Amino acid sequence: MAASDEMTPLERVEALYQELVDWYGEGSDRELRAASKLLMVALLKLQQHGGIGWQGIVEEYLLLLKNDPQRYQQILDANRGQQKQPTN
Repeated sequence: MAASDEMTPLERVEALYQELVDWYGEGSDRELRAASKLLMVALLKLQQHGGIGWQGIVEEYLLLLKNDPQRYQQILDANRGQQKQPTN
């Protein structure tokens, strides 16, 4: 089993983010540029697959991050780790 198979989806996204940061090398704003690319794709996929309420999902996450960053971090932490099993 490959290491990526043992990662949760969130851990795989974080690994992709780091791969993108590395791809930008020593360029300016490389972290921002990598995060922006992931956000662009995520927003498009939410719009395509989220139905009529996709904007509400985005707004909920933005407000949570702005108003309660600790809770937001807890949600991220809950989606990491080996305790998560894929759903088929």
